[in-house]
Amino acid sequence: MGTIKSFDNLVVLAPLAGFTDLPFRSVAKKFGVDLTYSEMINSNALVHHSKKTFHMIEKAPNETPYIVQIAGNEPEIVKKAVLILNEIDGIDGIDLNCGCPVKKIIKTGSGSALLDDLDQFKRVIETIKEYSNKEYTSVKVRLGFKEKNHVNIAKAVESAGADFMAIHGRTAAQMYKGNADWDAIKEAKAAISIPLFANGDITDYDTAKHVKEHTKADGIMIGRGAIGNPWIFYQIKNSLGVTPKDKIKEIVLEHFHSIIEFYGEDTGIRTFRKHLHTYSKGQTDSSEFRDKVNTIISANEMEQTIINFF
Repeated sequence: MGTIKSFDNLVVLAPLAGFTDLPFRSVAKKFGVDLTYSEMINSNALVHHSKKTFHMIEKAPNETPYIVQIAGNEPEIVKKAVLILNEIDGIDGIDLNCGCPVKKIIKTGSGSALLDDLDQFKRVIETIKEYSNKEYTSVKVRLGFKEKNHVNIAKAVESAGADFMAIHGRTAAQMYKGNADWDAIKEAKAAISIPLFANGDITDYDTAKHVKEHTKADGIMIGRGAIGNPWIFYQIKNSLGVTPKDKIKEIVLEHFHSIIEFYGEDTGIRTFRKHLHTYSKGQTDSSEFRDKVNTIISANEMEQTIINFF
């Protein structure tokens, strides 16, 4: 089990559906991330023993500490999901997703919808805390559902017994529009005594440094800012404005090898194309590169193409 030795200056990879799978997390971990989360796991799918869901929970050997994030709004279902996770070794904590703004999640009453009912919100957190045998219970939230209510939300997280939390600087209604409100994150942090991670619009070292200093957060959580840019963690850990080209190539190749190992050659190549599209964005001859990788079916050819381009 991986104990978080210190909550000071943590760099955390946010859970992001479709992207932060085991291969991506293992690369982020190797190049600077202190703490990783699984992709969001549906409690109902876990309770119904979905093979795909259990595959999503698997972690890389270097993922320590490692948090599994679940979504759910019914304490009884959440309890059953927690009891299942209790039987799986290598998990250091369970996180409740209360930040997802996607309609299909909200309409079930899960994700950020829980922020509209803080009594139910607290009951679900308390259920995890009571029944989990993992070291940590945590919560990821937004500033509110339709309107900002960040201070009350943070206080509710703390009073429900969570060990730490992360807050994205937008309401659910905002989705990803506008700018993250770092002042609000600062207010939430000042209202509680448990550790808090600041999340939203962190895309480089300078921004990470500013957000950390401005909000007084215990750590920085990065999700979308790492897509096509996982070397941001290397930048932050090494206080760099720009990542050296040879390090970018190393990270892309590491990700490719990890994804082939996890999914197999055929699925791995298909899955990695979307990453190569984002990795190559803005670079010279990127359009031709994307056209080429879309037709490659051999891992050896894909690797050589990556080496030649980056």
